[in-house]
Amino acid sequence: MQHERAASGHSVAAGMIAALVGYTGAFAVVLSGLRAVGASPVEAGSGLLAVTATSGLGTLWLTSRHRIPILLAWSTPGAALLASTGVVHGGWPAAVGAFLIVGVLVTLTGLWPRLGGLIAAIPTPIAQAMLAGVLLEICLTPIKGFVAHPWEVGPTLLTWVVLLRFARKWAVPGAFLVTLAVIAVVAADHGGVHGALLPHLSLTAPRFTSAGVLGLALPLYVVTMAGQNVPGTAVLASYGYAVPWREAMTTTGIGTILGASAGGHAINLAAISASLVAAPPAHPDPDKRWTAAISAGWSFLGLAVLSGALTTFVSVAPIEVVGAVAGLALLGTLASSLSGALAAEHGREAAMITFVVAASGTTFLGIGAAFWALLAGLLVRSITHRPSPA
Repeated sequence: MQHERAASGHSVAAGMIAALVGYTGAFAVVLSGLRAVGASPVEAGSGLLAVTATSGLGTLWLTSRHRIPILLAWSTPGAALLASTGVVHGGWPAAVGAFLIVGVLVTLTGLWPRLGGLIAAIPTPIAQAMLAGVLLEICLTPIKGFVAHPWEVGPTLLTWVVLLRFARKWAVPGAFLVTLAVIAVVAADHGGVHGALLPHLSLTAPRFTSAGVLGLALPLYVVTMAGQNVPGTAVLASYGYAVPWREAMTTTGIGTILGASAGGHAINLAAISASLVAAPPAHPDPDKRWTAAISAGWSFLGLAVLSGALTTFVSVAPIEVVGAVAGLALLGTLASSLSGALAAEHGREAAMITFVVAASGTTFLGIGAAFWALLAGLLVRSITHRPSPA
């Protein structure tokens, strides 16, 4: 009995840690991305609240129904895409319209298998190269931030390096906590923090533009599926859990639709943090690890309450200070994306074209670089690809 009680306690703690690590490790990416596509600080805080709350609710729904540790999260690669894309034609309302379209597409993926097949048909190196190109700009932020604000960003970088050596899992959360301390000093020098501290939803009517659809919605959908939902399914499969694909996609799609007008860009299956609730340390009995995901779901709802205060607090500091944490959080994803893009020698040119175009940040005909990167990569691959001899 005592052993079972201890295991249950570990499970609850594992869920809380998964939520805390996921939130502190990537919330800065979300805020940076939302601000980049035109959100005000209040609207960005609303978006952070929306994706945190819908992730928590979706986690509780799926995990309770299927009794397996299905952890949802916001789309971190998707938020990085927003940061690299910038404001599209139509401004923030057009971005909200793009978020709504992504939710519809993800929902259709669950209901219409052929759409999922189209995503699966995109060669993995092309998808990974696009993601790597999108991530590059934000991963350069720590360097640019250090040059511009060495005394503010330096402690964050030092903490991250030290924790990589002694407690790798806590490197980004530790850097985040140090960043908060630095921001507190900056706030004290500027007369304190001013703004809303309570959670607040700021609703925006969506606007649909060609630039929003092609330059933001479609790349965001591809990145969310290829960078989060597919790896998330693989992570759970590695621990012996079969994801209920149709219901998972419809749940995350509907959750994205519900959060879109509040500024939520996308929610999806968790990938990296999923292992924290699905691995043996969460509970020795695989049939009881779902309780860790339940704990994570409730923890997300608790963290959602803090979103307004956190957004107001970090807005005191220069944007590069928070962006430095975001860049550090995405370095691992950038490395794995580059590895996936360049692993196979055949077709490497197409992958590199995709990467270079995505990393350029170029806007053409009002449409962002991610769309053109995907188009260029597929075009080059179609011209240079040679079928294997039978």
